[in-house]
Amino acid sequence: MQTNLGLEIQKNAAIAANYIQELSSIAAPTVGLILGSGWADVTAHIQNAQKISYADIPAFPQPTVQGHVPELWLGNIGPTRVAVLAGRKHSYETGHAQGMFIPIATLKALGCSILVQTNAGGSVNSKIPVGSLMAISDHLNLAQISPLVGLEGSDRFVPLGNAYDAQLRQEALAVAAQSNTPMAQGVYAWFMGPHFETPAEIRMCQTLGADAVGMSTVPETIIARYLQMRVLAFSLITNMGAGLSDEAISHAHTLAQAQAASAMASNYLATLLGQIKA
Repeated sequence: MQTNLGLEIQKNAAIAANYIQELSSIAAPTVGLILGSGWADVTAHIQNAQKISYADIPAFPQPTVQGHVPELWLGNIGPTRVAVLAGRKHSYETGHAQGMFIPIATLKALGCSILVQTNAGGSVNSKIPVGSLMAISDHLNLAQISPLVGLEGSDRFVPLGNAYDAQLRQEALAVAAQSNTPMAQGVYAWFMGPHFETPAEIRMCQTLGADAVGMSTVPETIIARYLQMRVLAFSLITNMGAGLSDEAISHAHTLAQAQAASAMASNYLATLLGQIKA
């Protein structure tokens, strides 16, 4: 049974997808991307690119965070047809986890069966240093909120045993090895933010088995799995967690570190997208 919320999301996603299809001459995309801090240069790799402002797309959110550009890009990266969300709405901007529901549902309506997510994260594992990438193998929802709250029916009970697609992750690790890109894999712990974590919280994450922390990605993964999309996700490590180094953590520091590794991260992702099996 669909609730008013579920029907509203479905209706708005269909309207947004129809609007985009009317504007675009690009064939239906098969892979959707969400770009986090440090990953914006991926758009430079899009061939035959068409760009649409979120402000022009019905029901799309307006991100308010520096480093997140409210634009949808359509085109090709190699043979892969992509739809790229260059900015995301974070849960800490509104206090709920549904900010990216309509954009992701729109990607699905456009034809995307895979969602590739990226973020900037903090490492809590000394073997995953600043400047490296981490393929997310699982997550800890430490905020304990869900974008599916308010829906009804059996579909909302989404299994997350393979939330991050193992086959896609193996393809990603193989491309990293071939391209000499520093890549680990590990568990991502989600805090809502916008404040950073305390040293005690970082120690808790280590005890719980996390390898990196951040303020995004988990709600979007849950949404994508609800929509039966396969998910692949990466963290660009921009800092060590609080108490693990002498660096002063701030949003400006995160953006600076993300920019320093942006070319490496974006070149890797473009190479992967040119080979991914959608």
